[in-house]
Amino acid sequence: MFHFGKEERASEPDLDSLKIHISDEPLRHIIKNLYFPISPYEFSVLPADILGQVYEQFLGKVIELSAGGAVRVEEKPEVRKAGGVYYTPAYIVDYIVENTVGALLKGATPAEAEKLRVLDPACGSGSFLTGAYQYLLDWHLEYYRAHPGQYRNRVREIAGEGMILTTAEKRRILLNNIYGVDLDQNAVEVSKLSLLLKMLEKENDATGRQTLMFSAGGRILPDLSGNIKWGNSLIGSDFYSGEQMTLFDNEELLKVKPFDWDGADGFGEIMAAGGFDAVIGNPPYIRIQTMKETAPETVPYYKKNYVAASKGNYDIYVVFAERGLQLLNSEGLLGFILPHKFFNAKYGEPLRGLIANDKHLSKIVHFGDQQVFDGATTYTCLLFLSNQARDDFAVNKVESLGNWETSRAHVAGTLASIRATNTNWNFVVGHDSDLFYKLHDMPTKLSDIAARVFQGLVTGADSVFILQVRDGSYYSTASESHHELENDLLHPLCKGSVNLRRYHVENITKSILFPYKIENDKAVLLSVNEMQEHYPKTWDYLLCNRNTLEARERGKWKHDKWYAFGRSQNLNEMEQTKLLTPSIANRASFTLDEKDNYYFVGSGGGGGGGYGITLRSDCKLSYKYVLGLLNSKTLDFVLKKVSSRFRAGYYAYNRQYIDQLPIRTIDFANPADVALHDQMVALVDKMLGWHKQLPDLTGEALRIAQAQIERTDREIDELVYVLYELTDDEVAVVEA
Repeated sequence: MFHFGKEERASEPDLDSLKIHISDEPLRHIIKNLYFPISPYEFSVLPADILGQVYEQFLGKVIELSAGGAVRVEEKPEVRKAGGVYYTPAYIVDYIVENTVGALLKGATPAEAEKLRVLDPACGSGSFLTGAYQYLLDWHLEYYRAHPGQYRNRVREIAGEGMILTTAEKRRILLNNIYGVDLDQNAVEVSKLSLLLKMLEKENDATGRQTLMFSAGGRILPDLSGNIKWGNSLIGSDFYSGEQMTLFDNEELLKVKPFDWDGADGFGEIMAAGGFDAVIGNPPYIRIQTMKETAPETVPYYKKNYVAASKGNYDIYVVFAERGLQLLNSEGLLGFILPHKFFNAKYGEPLRGLIANDKHLSKIVHFGDQQVFDGATTYTCLLFLSNQARDDFAVNKVESLGNWETSRAHVAGTLASIRATNTNWNFVVGHDSDLFYKLHDMPTKLSDIAARVFQGLVTGADSVFILQVRDGSYYSTASESHHELENDLLHPLCKGSVNLRRYHVENITKSILFPYKIENDKAVLLSVNEMQEHYPKTWDYLLCNRNTLEARERGKWKHDKWYAFGRSQNLNEMEQTKLLTPSIANRASFTLDEKDNYYFVGSGGGGGGGYGITLRSDCKLSYKYVLGLLNSKTLDFVLKKVSSRFRAGYYAYNRQYIDQLPIRTIDFANPADVALHDQMVALVDKMLGWHKQLPDLTGEALRIAQAQIERTDREIDELVYVLYELTDDEVAVVEA
């Protein structure tokens, strides 16, 4: 049925549509054109899951009827904000099924397999359920072939195929083993159809008539309404309880569609028996910010009922992982494909703790920056959990998705369960894992000696506050013109990877208008009187852009502080000694701002943002000593093991990653240690000096300076090897 505008309900039929009469001739013409020889397509050779692949593209869309009567197809708001709907590749489905359903079937008998219950709690068009069903069909057939005398009534011979399962047996397995839930009612219907088509594969008129004779009521196709159900896997019937009921009208409650797992409309018998044996799938990836816009009524429920939703700007997939664990029986297995961002993100800490505390982690297949989904940039992994506590877990690192798909090529290792905690998950396997854990386990981290690791400024209107320096004046993209402004309020601006380099800042061409004064270590917005009296040109410029500034955040800035920055974070951190790093780089690019008081911006376009680092007042280590460590190959080796990797060899240098870098402390009562510290400071001083000279050098002088920089860089690396007591073999690992 097509749905125009709001979804039609079974309780509200379109009575006019019931009066429509269509003659047989148009239907005869349509059906005839679907078959050989008129149709150019041979549908019988297409795999059953092709329907899901096609229809998946439409599950995220709705047909809207405008006031003028025009019909248009548009993406659902939640799908558009989430980046679209993407079909899970068959090789991913097969691997997850093999490592969950396959693992549970090892050594089993058909009688034991009969008790197996497989669930996809966000089944979409049914790709995972179809994959699990196919695995079960293949397993049963192989078992029956190995035991030909015992199960004669469950198989039959077919010309050109040999022994195959009877239609009745395929029907029995489908009804007995496969279960799914989805919030999209259309997806539920497509999932059912995909499974039914899979059941009918290799059937023909003769087998259909034979099956019809023995099926109940003369019906070949089973009713899957008890297996594949419509509802919200994450929200139970308790959503209706208490005062919450009065907050939503009937349409909103139907949109939420709570699902009672333990009730008659859910899977009460399975839950009463302990739960499902396998939970598999590809849960939706939707940020909490999007849910607040598209389904705000669900957000308080998630926060109240799920540990995974208790911290930060989480993504809904972490809630699905928690729910999946709850739905498993005591020996059950879970297999999901999901983003690995939760390994290190703050919002992932509750889920990491939930998994780690009870030792649920069974296996991880980490794809790094390899892209599984066509047309989407999503950094994913395969997460396998066991409801039984485990002493260890497997880690497979995939360096080439193509090789892994064809031959399962990967770097493998096994780690003790104590390696998984609620803190950042950094699982390293392979020949360099021993060195990584030696460094990673050092007691002092950058977070221990840093007073702050802070992000840059967020103006909320960069086109107004960030200006290009041109011929002694300032060019504004907001006004598309040059302005003469008072210099006191304009400061040199760094933008991430555009300006921040190893041991230097280059090509500063922009300034930031900073309408604040620093009083008692706090940034105070200059008053209107102060602006008019001391900075009249700048005030006139701001007045020209008042409408733009007031329009920020949908008009929330229409008040007397309309010319303030969009965020007040870190306004007082710029004018001090600090280390700087871009938030994304292909190698360590830390530098020192000792006296230039560079301002820098937070994350965003045009080169991205950066981070500043200040050291604790009781830290005796020199900024230059710490800078040498951070830019060394040794610490960059660690960083690239714990950080998120992006395409083209870039890594995130965000706080959650650089905080973990091990710092070799100095015993200032030990002359040998002090000498090492001072040697590092001298080398970094030399490096900073050479870089400062580079812009003024040309020809042979430039070549000599660059050679000196390379030589000093090597000397710093060699000194770090001594400081961290690396063996020759460990040095070779870092150098490689």
